[in-house]
Amino acid sequence: MDRVVIIRYGEIFLKGKNKSYFESLLVNNIKSALKGYKHEFSRSQGRYVVSGYDIDCEYEIIDILKKVFGIYSLSVADRVETDHLNGFPQIKESLKALALQVFGQNTIANPTFRMTVKRADKRIPMRSCEIAALLADVVLTNTNFKVDLTNYDYDFLVDIRENGYAYIYNEVIHGAGGLPVGCSSKGLLLLSGGIDSPVAAYMMAKRGMKQVAVHFASPPYTSERATAKVVELRDIVNPYTTDMPLYVVPFTEIQLEIHEKCPAEYMITIMRRFMMRVATLIAEREGCLAIVTGESLGQVASQTVESMTSTESCAGLPIFRPLIAFDKEETMAIAKKIGTYETSIQPFEDCCTIFLPKNPSIHPNLKKVAEAEKKLDIDELVARAVADAYKV
Repeated sequence: MDRVVIIRYGEIFLKGKNKSYFESLLVNNIKSALKGYKHEFSRSQGRYVVSGYDIDCEYEIIDILKKVFGIYSLSVADRVETDHLNGFPQIKESLKALALQVFGQNTIANPTFRMTVKRADKRIPMRSCEIAALLADVVLTNTNFKVDLTNYDYDFLVDIRENGYAYIYNEVIHGAGGLPVGCSSKGLLLLSGGIDSPVAAYMMAKRGMKQVAVHFASPPYTSERATAKVVELRDIVNPYTTDMPLYVVPFTEIQLEIHEKCPAEYMITIMRRFMMRVATLIAEREGCLAIVTGESLGQVASQTVESMTSTESCAGLPIFRPLIAFDKEETMAIAKKIGTYETSIQPFEDCCTIFLPKNPSIHPNLKKVAEAEKKLDIDELVARAVADAYKV
């Protein structure tokens, strides 16, 4: 008998003849996530099994696996040999220990249970319901639990696989779901220090997109602590995005030029257009096929339809906005779930909060914006910003 973690995937089942491609990505991501831990990895007919790990690290391993996209659920289980010809003695022994443990922790009056058996090993002649009846007697004999197949308090599960092993457990832990990161090409994320963009990174990673992040900094108007905050946000989402590189782009010169030479009401729009130009060049360098932002329709002046259309016209790539229909409460809920919220609300300025006009244009006219930009040496400013970008 040994302790293992069972891993199940969900949406990958729907991939038909391409399923092996998605499976291989998921396996690679799991192994990469666990590379700092001693473990063994095996497959078993639609399941993955992590074994041979230090029991003291079990909680950490579970926490890591819960952040790997493509995993639908997990269970910590005892793995025993089936030995069905002798009446499943090891399964009964493991089940008895589990039942006694659960019963010892029970605080429910008149507790009930259900016995669930999955029999993937068709060499065993008994049907699943017959095995369940046999094993339920172990729980009934050793505890005061009563059987209730519909309104049960506890579910004892025995998964008998085709590899000659059975897995005994009573808890199913929800995973991150989604698709394995890497199956949906690569995108370039505009990562600010706010609440929205880390959530956007999480949402796109859930759909399998590998990402490279870009942050625009405006020293001395933005501090080193503001950049450090963005690095921390990147590090928090890294377990979901699987090692996301981060570029920091010096943006002060561009902002000062816009502030000095362009109409104040168009400053935010023109600034965002420059961000898209810079992002497109870095995306091409990194092999990214799309740009990802945390924009939500109508949230601020730069996120009206007209503003986003004006901004998008400067991008040489498709723009994905996974939060476009989210309200702030929905975004905040995800930020709290993934652990970025407390860092995001730290009060450090970012480049989007400096040089703000009193009355920014909410519905900018694209022709007038383009006319206002003619006072700027766009190509030279963009080239210098890209050349000065550095990785952290």
